[in-house]
Order: sequence, then structure tokens, then C-alpha cells
Amino acid sequence: MSKLNRRTFVKQSTLAATSIFGSEASIAAVWSKRVQNLAKPDPVKIAILGLGSYATNWLAPAIRQAEYAKLTGIISGSPQKYPSWQEKYQIPDANIYSYDNLEHIANNSEIECVYVVTPPGNHAEFAIRCLNAGKHVICEKPMARSENECSLMIQTAESVQRSLQIGYRLYWDPYTVTFINSMRDKEFGGWRTMETGFSSRPDDSNFLRKKWRIDRAMSLGGGLGELGVYCVQSAFYLAQDYPTFVEARSWTRRTNIFKEVPEHWEWELTWPDGRKSHHNSGWGEYSHFINMKTRDGSMRLEPAYSYSGNKGYTPKGQLILQNIFQQKLQIDGQCLAIRNRRPNITSGEMGRRDIRIISAIMRSAELSEPIPLT
Repeated sequence: MSKLNRRTFVKQSTLAATSIFGSEASIAAVWSKRVQNLAKPDPVKIAILGLGSYATNWLAPAIRQAEYAKLTGIISGSPQKYPSWQEKYQIPDANIYSYDNLEHIANNSEIECVYVVTPPGNHAEFAIRCLNAGKHVICEKPMARSENECSLMIQTAESVQRSLQIGYRLYWDPYTVTFINSMRDKEFGGWRTMETGFSSRPDDSNFLRKKWRIDRAMSLGGGLGELGVYCVQSAFYLAQDYPTFVEARSWTRRTNIFKEVPEHWEWELTWPDGRKSHHNSGWGEYSHFINMKTRDGSMRLEPAYSYSGNKGYTPKGQLILQNIFQQKLQIDGQCLAIRNRRPNITSGEMGRRDIRIISAIMRSAELSEPIPLT
């Protein structure tokens, strides 16, 4: 910090953290030049809370490969998982915690940050407990189940002066960043039509293994929260604006499985100039795309939201971009934010904004009427 003017640093980091219209990539590029002469920061010591498939297969390997992170602890309600994690990542007994005693991490200097990777129903609880223990928090999306829960998380982070970031990995995906920059700079003019879709149809046994996905208390509208949040995110960074109304509907065909949350979701966003965008999500069919028409022609990503293998097209033709390990770059970027070397481009405010829209989608579908957005 000694090589940066503190007043300038605070002002610029605040602007970056509260940005919601997709200029994060350019901000990060500017910051990269400003901090390139600083000494390399120490790796952030991270504990993963929740040892499910995403943590096991993606986040832990990403932390292992990251330049600015180190996996030093685990927090889980499943003691039978401890031995394999200890053996693979050399985690000592002193750095293993259960959900019942996780507050004890407050006294452990070998854990600086906790990555919360549990169902959305307990994101707020675990994030707030970790923040109050004095740790930085990265929380998987969707951020929480309500705007109020998000606000409590943000207020807690501010009160204890710790970083709160959301696991929006696509801000490190080259295809997504290219689309963000193109729309921000109006490279091909403004958008004229916009459609996004992210739906999947797992086999029925999948819902028996991961019951939280169709549980009203633990999910956020089922597939709407888990997959639809990507469509909400992309609408913001593609439109570079904030919508004024949402009108939505939901329905269910497999009523034997979807008893508490809808199977399908569709919604239409109205933007300040009257344009409308169309979106779908859920667990009932397959869709995986961004499709727009701009002044100069079509822009398309399909698949649009994958961990790898996304394909993009612009009026200039097909995008040929390097395939990267998104989660590894995400972890490095978020750890640099914790070390004050980069802005927080996936802030709690961004997460709360998206939950506000998802909540309005759910309410519109319930009432069968448009909901104003403020």
C-alpha cells in the first residue's frame, strides 16, 4: 500500500466494487498496469466450506493451481470426507472444522478466507459466521435466498472490514469478457434483440441425489437460482443498463418430482428505452445460449455459460479464443482483490442486484403480472 496513494486507492476501489454495468474487465486492465511493479503478494490461505462435487472437482484443483492462493483448511458436515481431502491436499487436523464449531477459525491464522460452496439456503448463515470470525468470504452464486439476506452479508463484511465476493467465474472467461467489452464500447452498435437461455434436464435420479435442488427452503426457485442467475447476469452486462420491469411465468410437467419449486421459468425484461429481452431457465429442457442482434449483425454464444468449450460469433465472424481454466483465474483474481492488488469485480452488491431480479421474477410468476424494478 505504501506505493499507492491511500485516498486514491480507496476512491478507485469503491468505484470498481459498485460498478454494475460490465466495465470490470477494463478496470482490471488499468489496475494491472498500476500494480505491476509491486512485490508479489503472499498466497491467500483458503478453507473450503462444503465439500460437494463442485468443490471437489473444480474449486480445490483451481486453488491448487492458483498462483495467489493456497488450500489450507476444510469445513464440512461430513466427517467421512476428511481423510481423502487431508491426504490429497496435506491439510492438518488443526485446520479441519465442522459446521458446529466453524467459529473457532477466528483463532486460526492459517485460514484467511473461506469459500462457501453449499446450497443457497444456508449461504447467508455460513458467510456471516465466517465474516464475524474475521475471515474474508467468497460465496458461490446465487448469493442468498433474498435481498435482505444479501444486505446482511454486505453489512457484516463492511462492519468487520473484510472482503465479500461472489463466485461469478465468467468474469474470467475470455468469451464473456469479449462480449462485455464489445457491448460496453458499442463495437457493433447497440443491441436490438436479446435472448438468453440456460436450462438443463438431468435424469430423475439426479434430483434424488441432490434434493436441495428442488427444495423450496434450500434452493432459490430450483433451476432459476442455480442456472437462471447466469441469464440475469448476462442481461446486465450485455444491455449495459438496468431494466425497469420484469414479467415472468413458470410451470411444471413432472409434478411427481417438482413438488416445491417450478420446473420451467420464462421472463421478459423491459429496459428504459422500451426494448424487451427474453430469457428462460429451469430443469425441464436444454438451452445454453446468448443470441443478440445488433446494428451491425448477430452476436451469439452457444454454449454460453460452460466451464470450457464456449463458442462465440460476432459480425466479424467466429471468435477463436484460448480455452482457459476459469476457476483458476477466478481464484487468482479474487485473491488479488483480497490483497488489494485488484478491484473486487464480483462484489456483494452485484450479487444482491441479481437476487433482486430473481426475486422479482418469482413474484411476477406468482402474481401473473409485471413487477416494476427499482
